[in-house]
Amino acid sequence: MIHHSDRGSQYASHDYQERLKQYQMLGSMSRKGNCYDNACIEAFHSVLKKELIYQEKFKTREQARKRIFEYIVCFYNGVRLHSTLGFQSPNQYERMCCSMT
Repeated sequence: MIHHSDRGSQYASHDYQERLKQYQMLGSMSRKGNCYDNACIEAFHSVLKKELIYQEKFKTREQARKRIFEYIVCFYNGVRLHSTLGFQSPNQYERMCCSMT
């Protein structure tokens, strides 16, 4: 599994890199000064904030974690239509691609 991030000092820290190794993850960082390396995830974070985070008040971190998981797995990937996928959900698009092979 690859964990991609920007070049923030928290991601470059020894402790963070050790944690990635602990979970058998490979660290990957954007190129210095290239904002386009993270454009896709930045757009996703923007949508997540607008459609969920700013719309709800979470009482606990666990409640926030569960709602974010539910949003991504159930709504974002299962229901939400994406113009870049021909106005299909990611799950629909993946099924279509898998059936073509």
